[in-house]
Amino acid sequence: MRTLAAGVTAAALLAGGAACSAPSEGGAGGATDSLTVGIAQEPDTLSPLLGYGKDGNSKIFDGLLRRDAKMNLKPALATELPEVSEDGRTYTFALREGVEFSDGSPFTARDVVFTYETILDKKTNNPNKGELDAVKSVNAKDKHTVVFELKYPYAAFAERTVLPIAAEEVAGKQDVNDGAYNTKPVGTGPYVLTNWRKGEKLSFKANPDYWGGAPEVRKFTMATVEDDDVRATRLRSGDLDGAILPPQLAQTFEKDEGKRTLAAKSSDFRAVTLPSGNDVTGDTAVRRALDLAVDREQMVRSILSGAGKPAYGPVPTDSEWFAEGTERRHDLKGAKRILDEAGWKPGADGIRAKDGQRAEFTLWYPAGDQIRQEHALAYADDVKKAGIKVTVKSGSWEVIDPRLAKDAVLAGGGSPADPDFDLYGLLHSELALDGYKNMSAYDNPAVDKALEKGRQSGDRDERERAYRTVQRELAKDPGYTFLTHIDHTYVMNDRWTGVSTQVEPHDHGLGFGPWWNVEDWRPKE
Repeated sequence: MRTLAAGVTAAALLAGGAACSAPSEGGAGGATDSLTVGIAQEPDTLSPLLGYGKDGNSKIFDGLLRRDAKMNLKPALATELPEVSEDGRTYTFALREGVEFSDGSPFTARDVVFTYETILDKKTNNPNKGELDAVKSVNAKDKHTVVFELKYPYAAFAERTVLPIAAEEVAGKQDVNDGAYNTKPVGTGPYVLTNWRKGEKLSFKANPDYWGGAPEVRKFTMATVEDDDVRATRLRSGDLDGAILPPQLAQTFEKDEGKRTLAAKSSDFRAVTLPSGNDVTGDTAVRRALDLAVDREQMVRSILSGAGKPAYGPVPTDSEWFAEGTERRHDLKGAKRILDEAGWKPGADGIRAKDGQRAEFTLWYPAGDQIRQEHALAYADDVKKAGIKVTVKSGSWEVIDPRLAKDAVLAGGGSPADPDFDLYGLLHSELALDGYKNMSAYDNPAVDKALEKGRQSGDRDERERAYRTVQRELAKDPGYTFLTHIDHTYVMNDRWTGVSTQVEPHDHGLGFGPWWNVEDWRPKE
């Protein structure tokens, strides 16, 4: 959940002003050795020690492993997939020799040890360190061999090693939380950062000494443009080569010569947080009624133009981990019946009340996000028919953050990797309102127990049972109203070969989008 709000700081006015002039680096306009794309968010930091690039495709860095187009794990800084002990507690990685960081210093096992130990250090302000909870120790067996010892046989550990590796020689000499490495990183990746204008753009150049071969897209610029309409305008004017756009905006480019539209399947969900500290959303009966009152199928048709699917939890319905039978269909009569039985009676204006408390709450969405706005408005319209009033408001995350304990927010999240990646941080009670984790302060002992079992078991069948339990409990006691899973849509100038998409997580900024493998692109002849 952290990534959904990270770095949403650029004002729409600034983005609009930037549209009036062509970018000075990277650049659109026909060059096949440069690329400028529009993204909605920028990161808070470019240091993997503080969470940057934890899901891979970080451009500046490499992990021990990476994912290919089909999301299979492949070697990166490791020469092969890890050797795993019989008890599932020891992972041994053989590392590539001759790899250098962009400053010319050699990459060794010590950099891997430094990266993981620093992230796990209590003094490091990495909001995702809990994702490495299973790590007991990490040691350099020699210059090119790293051994991880785990506390328990965490089946998803290999997927965690797409985490970027930082340069100990540089980052180790700085304050990890405030040092220059956060904005001037040194990595082994295919690109080198040349400039970061906060709230405007990040500029990169190809790493000529990249171990995987120098990229043919030599200049790469990511323009930070929060507002969907402004991104579309800049793409249409030629100021951008590509951009992520809501499906309805993407459709307006279908007849544009020289452009192509790509849709990426994703685990990216939209959901309404239901804070347990709110007198209305903290009532289980209200939560269950909200779950039935929303028309998810209609949202997919009208808001997403069919580019997505209904969501009943963070696990998509087409995932092998989805618990069949936990779908909740649109049932307005059922929603009303639940509220009636719980003592929430309609007033003269149709809005229900119980013991003097009106069934109403505020729902926020981040300003400029068209898809979240449309979800929020549709949600409010649906649940009003059941007698619940939702007041929709927009604002920056600086405005929204202090209100998370009491007000609902139209949130996003999702990972196509192991279910632990989504479920633990979203639902475990120990993470209630920990940054953007467990934003509803959800507290269900049965869910906590199942989450811990799923995380700590090395047995696939046992893990499946645990995650089915989580999803069934969430259906009975919903801490969020899950609405849709969204296919990400992009529009791009059609000048390169090798362009494709992966199954994407919620994060669709620097690391994800058609440019996930930009280092492998070639210009069309």
